[in-house]
Amino acid sequence: MTTSEGEQGGGGVGAERTPGGGAARPEERLERAVRAAEQALIEFEIAVETFRVEVDNFSRLHEQKLGPMYARLEELDARILEARAARSDDPEDRRKADEARARLAPIPGVEELLNGWMDGDGLFPEATAMLTDQPVRPPQRVRPSEEARKLYRDLARKAHPDLAQEDKERARREEFITRVNAAYARGNADELRELAAEWAAGPELRHVPSESEELYARLEWLARRKELLTLVARQLEEGAIGSMLRLAPDDPDKLLEEIAGQLSTQVTEREAELAALLA
Repeated sequence: MTTSEGEQGGGGVGAERTPGGGAARPEERLERAVRAAEQALIEFEIAVETFRVEVDNFSRLHEQKLGPMYARLEELDARILEARAARSDDPEDRRKADEARARLAPIPGVEELLNGWMDGDGLFPEATAMLTDQPVRPPQRVRPSEEARKLYRDLARKAHPDLAQEDKERARREEFITRVNAAYARGNADELRELAAEWAAGPELRHVPSESEELYARLEWLARRKELLTLVARQLEEGAIGSMLRLAPDDPDKLLEEIAGQLSTQVTEREAELAALLA
């Protein structure tokens, strides 16, 4: 093609055109960048929220299954130190024993005393069972199924508040996503299906074109939001429970069983040590 032919074609080599053949608006590339950034952020938020639910669920299972064993070990350690202090009559041994016993003393304050025993609906079933001398139920495994995960991801992509252009629509989406998150945390696929039907029957978002300044501001907000989510994700991954989950992402229940076996061995060893000291 000659230069004159190119000029007659119009627009030059780098010109962008819309599907209809007309020249693209100056803001169009920026709008596409914003939309792509929004979708990327939503996918990232979904991944972080999914992992947070897994961490929360595993944390409760960990506490229910292994908490009594950790408590037993701490009690045995304190009694071993007390037995040693009684035999040696050494002030340093007595100090260590007193410190160990003090760590086991209940902390004053209602919130601290009820921690792990009460949620927003009252006492946990496990606590109620203990107070009424009923058998304690085994820990409930709340791990969302693949169907629940798929439903959650689909709803989060469609109803995410960051897709709203108006304050009223954002408020509606935030209220809806709160319910979606709660259903997912419970692993309730039936409730998620009902929410999907509710969203499908709801009003559609009216698209409002953005000005260039608003688009730039939007990109900056998305970048800040991603930084915050990255920090949250890092804290989840580097926490004790997150680190444990990363060791066995496909079978965390097996990991709990392995830890329980190790703790059981330690309890047996401590009990034997204490018996020898008291003999």
